[in-house]
Amino acid sequence: MNKNKESTRYYSDAQEKAVCKVLGAKQQPNSGAGHWRKGDCVIEPASMLCECKAAMSEKNSYSIKKSVLEKTKEEAFSNRLDNTCLCFDFGPNTDRYYVINERLMKYLIDKLSEENW
Repeated sequence: MNKNKESTRYYSDAQEKAVCKVLGAKQQPNSGAGHWRKGDCVIEPASMLCECKAAMSEKNSYSIKKSVLEKTKEEAFSNRLDNTCLCFDFGPNTDRYYVINERLMKYLIDKLSEENW
């Protein structure tokens, strides 16, 4: 982990480690910057790639770019993974939020509905 608290890499690495711990994922070496293992976190049992975006300081908004979602989908495909999510926060020690597609949202609703019967 980068120990320089002034660098984006420090916050990104901390967020990736936290996301991996919560989701039972594996952190990709060098944040997926290599030739083969793309993305930030991989949850193999769920066939999911999670891309993480961390803020270095507290913010009131976060802008989601279509290109980031498309790139995450391409990286999942190249890793032979079926599902993707984008994780972001509004700064260190703030809640994390996840962006998923409609198919996964419907699946989540179905599973939550089953549990409430």
